[in-house]
Amino acid sequence: MSSGDTLNPAERLRLLQDEYLVPSAGHRAERVSRSTEPGTPIRLAVYDHMRKSVGEVVALATSMCDDQAPFTPPPAKAADVYQWLVEETDHLNALRQQARDAVIYRQGLEHAIVMGDLLAIRPHPCPSCATWGLVWNRERETVVCLNRRCADDDGQLTTWTLAQIAENHVARRNGRAARAT
Repeated sequence: MSSGDTLNPAERLRLLQDEYLVPSAGHRAERVSRSTEPGTPIRLAVYDHMRKSVGEVVALATSMCDDQAPFTPPPAKAADVYQWLVEETDHLNALRQQARDAVIYRQGLEHAIVMGDLLAIRPHPCPSCATWGLVWNRERETVVCLNRRCADDDGQLTTWTLAQIAENHVARRNGRAARAT
């Protein structure tokens, strides 16, 4: 999987569940049991990530629609949760829908990183200098702009969270759509 793919967050979540949750033969487990019991049949880090993502979407829908009734329950399939969120919140104003879309997009980036697709960050311009030199920093779990002109006065490279990259992406996308109409 490379950054050139066209997977949306729901497809990435489905791929995580179908291809990355169960370890393949010869794969080393993240958490090792020191007992005589066999290892876990799933990758716990992937499971935890999926559970956290779905929980965040359900909590977001609940908080955005707290004054609305009836509220349909979330779908049983994890990958269907994004469509459910969009349907539950389609009555909201444009600003709240943009915030919702940024959460969905950020989760798509997170899914890509969990799958090892660190190039998913590359097609985004830096929110500060608008150059195309963003990379993922595993140690800090942030996005870093490699443009030296974007660094601060002490020479520290500019860093961004995935949420900031997603918010910038969705705002740019919505701005282009508004200008096109």
